[in-house]
Amino acid sequence: MIKYTVIISLLVLFSCKKQATDTPTIALENKTIIKKTSPNLEKTTITFPSKDSLPITADIYKSKETPITILLCHQAGYSRGEYKDTAIELTKLGYAVMAIDQRSGNTVNNIDNQTAIAANIKGLGISYLDAEQDIEAAVDYIYNQNGGQKIILVGSSYSSSLALLMGVHNAKIKAVAAFSPGEYFKGININKSISTYKKPVFVTSSLSESAGVKKLVDKVNASYLTHFIPEVKGIHGTRALWETTEGNETYWASFKEFLSSLKDE
Repeated sequence: MIKYTVIISLLVLFSCKKQATDTPTIALENKTIIKKTSPNLEKTTITFPSKDSLPITADIYKSKETPITILLCHQAGYSRGEYKDTAIELTKLGYAVMAIDQRSGNTVNNIDNQTAIAANIKGLGISYLDAEQDIEAAVDYIYNQNGGQKIILVGSSYSSSLALLMGVHNAKIKAVAAFSPGEYFKGININKSISTYKKPVFVTSSLSESAGVKKLVDKVNASYLTHFIPEVKGIHGTRALWETTEGNETYWASFKEFLSSLKDE
């Protein structure tokens, strides 16, 4: 496992100015060279404002001056640390990616969720739906930074359902990959809300969750849908891609095939 530490100053985090523009200014930057993986791979930690000006902490992974086109969103109780190895694997495929801390989350892989910490200090809501604005702000941030290239949005558990909801109508989103989506939100019918999809959608989950996921997406036009069902037990969320998960290579194979298909569009 590659070990690295990013130290984030809360003093700087909370002193960032509230932004009302579509192109927020980076408030903090901490860059690490991940030499054990690639001498050119860099992980940069930044902050930028959410829709309500709460600072969002994010890690950017890139090995060259490639525009960011993949946004990675974590599951409940987690942080951007969910992707500390997955993001590196995606850079090997030629992508530059950004993993964010949403305000609904905590800690994973020894990486604290700084956005959640800031939200708690400010007394802001930290429900799943409260985090939707963080993902929307991240989509806007990447789109404005990459010259208007459409984004592949990746979600895990609750954030995968948010990603599916956003992808229906957000023209900045090219495709959605949803790991273990579900009907997680009171008063919102995901199945009905995503029935009009007209862009590529990838869904997967653990084997035990697969029937529920199949039902969740049964109204999505089959020509846009890729549903990978593992033959092994699998696991919830994007932990399916972790090296420690049995059968991770089969999840990766299907996910890579989906990503490859998007390059032709």
